[in-house]
Amino acid sequence: MPTGTLNVAAYDTTLRDGAQQQSIAFTVADKLAVARLLDELGVAYIEAGWPGAIPKDTEFFARARTELELRTARLVAFGSTCKAGVAAEEDPQVRALLDSGAPVVTVVAKSDPVHVERALRTSLDENLRMVRDTVTVLAAAGREVMVDLEHFFDGIDHAEASAADDPDLPYPLAVALAAAGSGASAVIPCDTNGGTLPHRVGERVARLRDALQAAGYDQCTIGIHTHDDAGVAVAGALAAVEAGARQVQGCVNGLGERTGNANLLTLIANLELKTDWTVLPGDADERARRLAELSAISRHVGEIVNRPPSSRLPYVGTKAFAHKAGLHASAIRVDPNLYQHIDPERVGNTMTMLVSEMAGRASIELKAREFGIDTAGDHELLTRVTETVKTREAAGYTYDAADGSFELLLRAARGDLPEYFRVESWRASIQARPLPGQRLLSTEGDTVTETEATVRLWAGGRRFAVLGEGNGPVNALDHALCAALEQIYPETADFELTDYKVRILDTERGTRSVVRVLIDITDGETTWSTVGVGTDVVEASWEALIDGHIVGLLRRGVEPR
Repeated sequence: MPTGTLNVAAYDTTLRDGAQQQSIAFTVADKLAVARLLDELGVAYIEAGWPGAIPKDTEFFARARTELELRTARLVAFGSTCKAGVAAEEDPQVRALLDSGAPVVTVVAKSDPVHVERALRTSLDENLRMVRDTVTVLAAAGREVMVDLEHFFDGIDHAEASAADDPDLPYPLAVALAAAGSGASAVIPCDTNGGTLPHRVGERVARLRDALQAAGYDQCTIGIHTHDDAGVAVAGALAAVEAGARQVQGCVNGLGERTGNANLLTLIANLELKTDWTVLPGDADERARRLAELSAISRHVGEIVNRPPSSRLPYVGTKAFAHKAGLHASAIRVDPNLYQHIDPERVGNTMTMLVSEMAGRASIELKAREFGIDTAGDHELLTRVTETVKTREAAGYTYDAADGSFELLLRAARGDLPEYFRVESWRASIQARPLPGQRLLSTEGDTVTETEATVRLWAGGRRFAVLGEGNGPVNALDHALCAALEQIYPETADFELTDYKVRILDTERGTRSVVRVLIDITDGETTWSTVGVGTDVVEASWEALIDGHIVGLLRRGVEPR
């Protein structure tokens, strides 16, 4: 068993490097939600974006000051060194890093001489000046400063092939020493192109370690940043740890440009369960509790980015502990661990062939506690809810990212779900008409689209029939529902839909596919999520909207009227 006496810092870059993956686009609300999840997991650093260069990231850091309360993680702003020929204290991008208010700043520096001369188009000496000046200015302002050594591993090859380079101190090492000597708390060699094999990563990290020690910079931490282009990102990061790295960078679910970054969840599980290193905070029991959240966090982040994680991800994938009938099944009946490298419950996962009924009930019981509901000892209720969840998830529902809908399901099973209102009927319609002088659906000119929805419901002993208009059928239904409910429950006037995600679950059926909708609603203080499923996106959206308003009234402590 791991002793847990040594420590490696987990550095997450999902919100920055992960966002560079094609079709990934975080809203500011998404980033805040992911940051809270990562903080609960216990990562040491959350790299949240590039303020000053990306307006959305600038907004995130501004909102984070008042909306984000981190307990274990430190927020990191990412940027670059000052420009060639510009003093760091005068560089607007460096100033934007300081203005972000982030306690930690990571700057990327060119460490490959080929990239310095061809991509950056400056001299090797000027690049060293840019590193020294930038780190000095940021550190003098009280920031913890880290330096990403871009193309470090390829740079060693290029430097050694150059007759002009110092054979005893290849240029990438000179960049690292310039950063450490100027006050950087960590230098992070990056396998930017993702093609370095693990044994070479280990050799070169060891060489960097020796160079820092020889220069008297033992206090400077070595990190590791790997990409998965050769399929060895996690293996390379683990080799770096063995060689002296004490910080591992990666993204949840292996997000990232091209083939992705090292999967941080896989790294955390490997370090915690397979080595003597610890990467999560707390004593053994606390680390075990955090580790058991890995699978849920994988799915939750997948829902936030509207990209389901691969079912075959190590540790956290839904098929990570799946077994087919035959030889494996016979052995598993004797001992499940005969064909499993760990107990899946340690990372919050389950074995899909032999699902543990007790584990399922335990998960429901723990989730119920989050809502202040004590289900301990009620085995019949827990079993019934567990089976209902399994049945509904098979039909397309997901409750990992829809706590609000799960609370309603649980309360309905207990018989204590209040009836705030009863829907009689609802309808949404879209009408397209041409502009004056144009023909409908003509290729010339434009058409006007009008959307309206009618909601009939009972609340407070009264019947309401309300017409709503909006930007599309879902928006129109939302307006109509709110207009009806506000007359009996004025509290709903504070409810606002802040996020809306649609997923087609069985694309091979074309327009007959089942649709899942996830929405986030806020009352200005808290946010809750609900889910709806149907053969039509409007039908699924309506179910999620109804659930969202019921959850809001519940959490406001409102009694039925």
